[in-house]
Amino acid sequence: MTQEPMTNGLTLSRLVKRIAFLDRDGVINHDSSDYIKSWSEFHFLPGSIEAVKRLTLNGFLVFLITNQSAVSRGMISQKGLEYIHSRMMKEIEKGGGHIKDIFYCPHLSEDNCTCRKPEPGLIYMAQKAYNLDISSAVMVGDSSKDIECAVNAGCGMAVLVKTGNGNKAEENLKEKNIRPNFIANDLYHAVNWIIPHY
Repeated sequence: MTQEPMTNGLTLSRLVKRIAFLDRDGVINHDSSDYIKSWSEFHFLPGSIEAVKRLTLNGFLVFLITNQSAVSRGMISQKGLEYIHSRMMKEIEKGGGHIKDIFYCPHLSEDNCTCRKPEPGLIYMAQKAYNLDISSAVMVGDSSKDIECAVNAGCGMAVLVKTGNGNKAEENLKEKNIRPNFIANDLYHAVNWIIPHY
């Protein structure tokens, strides 16, 4: 019998099934009611870099799925946003983690686009670009929109974190009778739950 190639002790056939979608603000970094408009305003949440590292070392393809309406509000250019993302990814790489790709929605809610969460468009973009099996994916977010997006896209699991808007999101989800698979204190706590439950 031919042995499957290994990476970090995991077979490639298992690796391609491990997909994690992460929200950005309130999950990776501190959120702000004034929006994150520059790298100087971007501050990693404690444990978030280590959490991405743990996902990476455990064979997950990690994608960022984020609403960034500050672009349409004229508060930051797409070039400026991509600069923040470039710096963020470099810091995560330094910490041993890897984000495969970033998909963001620059629109306002009144634009009625299909990519602004809770719509599943961003996840579908990732699915098309990388031929992903969404039914085996996990989504981690701090808002009800993130969890609803996971449900709308058909993700296998959805995890709510209490950083950012997590507490308010819990109430919103209860009202809508939507239950995340797990509620974590932060991304690191979420990852510690996800890995053995995947």
